[in-house]
Amino acid sequence: MSRRRGAVLFEFIRIGAYVKVIAVDERTGTEVSMVGDPSRSSDYLKRVALQKLERVMARNAEKPKDLY
Repeated sequence: MSRRRGAVLFEFIRIGAYVKVIAVDERTGTEVSMVGDPSRSSDYLKRVALQKLERVMARNAEKPKDLY
């Protein structure tokens, strides 16, 4: 992956029987969220959120930039 990513900030919010994980790329401000099983480890939830963040950033990098 040639795109540069900054540090990633993670936030975990317990919502009833689920946990919401928010991942934010510090450099670009790109943010994604996902809902996971709170019985899974925080490392697992971070890994899944990071994979989603990388997919979104790759998709955004492929989009043509507005000229205006």
